[in-house]
Amino acid sequence: MIAFLRLAVFGFIGLSVAYLLLSIYSRSVRREELEKEWDADNAEGGDADARDAYIEAGMRDYEHGLRRKLILLVYVIPIVVVLVTLYLVNAQ
Repeated sequence: MIAFLRLAVFGFIGLSVAYLLLSIYSRSVRREELEKEWDADNAEGGDADARDAYIEAGMRDYEHGLRRKLILLVYVIPIVVVLVTLYLVNAQ
């Protein structure tokens, strides 16, 4: 039982670190895409305030989008795999 609790605690910590890093990376990639879109549409440079507003609006859309929710599968998939493995090993 102690081994299972240790697995659960350290597993949750590991999954949390993975989620945090993946979330930061995904936000960074989306922000870079928005910056490139703005630069491609406004070759002359444009207004810096308008650029910032465009990027912030895009990031707000990202916060409510599907990609951010799919990153939560970092928690779900490993837990399901461990539970199925435990069941299959102990079902005999």
